[in-house]
Amino acid sequence: MAASLKIISIGAMSAHPLWSEKGDVRAAHTTTSLVVSGDAVILVDPSLPPQILLPRLSERTGKSAESITHVFLTSFHPLRRRGLAAFANATVWIGELEQQGVREQLREKLEQARAGKDAELTRMLREELEILNACEVAPDKLAEGVDLFPLPGVAIGSSGLLLPTPATTILIAGDAVATAEHLEQGRVLSPCFDIEQARDSLKEAIEIADMIVPGRDNLINNPSRRF
Repeated sequence: MAASLKIISIGAMSAHPLWSEKGDVRAAHTTTSLVVSGDAVILVDPSLPPQILLPRLSERTGKSAESITHVFLTSFHPLRRRGLAAFANATVWIGELEQQGVREQLREKLEQARAGKDAELTRMLREELEILNACEVAPDKLAEGVDLFPLPGVAIGSSGLLLPTPATTILIAGDAVATAEHLEQGRVLSPCFDIEQARDSLKEAIEIADMIVPGRDNLINNPSRRF
């Protein structure tokens, strides 16, 4: 069974470095996608606030928050999960390396906040840990025709989803492929956790996918492919 893909919201960068923009030109958000395979209805990166995201979801698919069975986060960056609270009944998936790495970072920051007696920061970090710990590790196969595809580098354990179909192979890449311009120029998002890993992940994305859903752009053809 081939999974179906629908773009719910096209992401944007606050300032696009490859357009020579500086400062905050616009509100940043990430591309949100919906993948359906059998009974699995998977929302990827619910970036927009619920009051904006839910009408978009309805407009694009006719589905409500209650229709979503799973949420997949390509990374734990706050920008990817601003709408997460709207899907309280859904299982939230994240890559294992991302969960482990971010958990270590948050625990270290929490110890520092406690040592510094910063009550507000301590509260915020505890809340972040609660959200992270409520996530489940994404399986290698999320559903029929939906496979986990690790893309570390931009984040410590960022990952995407690979959708192989009879006609084409689609990769939901998150910020491992930020925009069409980043793909065309072979550039990775900066700053990032590990630039060499990020470059390797970009190369892997280009090698495997016919079409790519970038983290901040619409679905695009891989320019290295000839159709």
